[in-house]
Amino acid sequence: MAHPDLSHLSRPGTQITIRVTPKASRDRILAEGDTLRVYVTTVPEDGKANAAVQKLLAKALGIAKSRLTLIRGHTARDKVFQVD
Repeated sequence: MAHPDLSHLSRPGTQITIRVTPKASRDRILAEGDTLRVYVTTVPEDGKANAAVQKLLAKALGIAKSRLTLIRGHTARDKVFQVD
């Protein structure tokens, strides 16, 4: 499964704005212009989709998922993660 190279966003302090689509047919990340769209197969209940997004995004960034913090959008489709 190919993900876009997002390693240029892995600097500490970087805020990454994404649009999430849960219950997708497969996990993937698409870069559409300035917008990152993240598709996860997980259902959006009890933070499961947020955890799946964090894991997928960390893999694309080439960092540990513990370095990503969800700072805005816990229950929304539009989210902002910060690299620690």
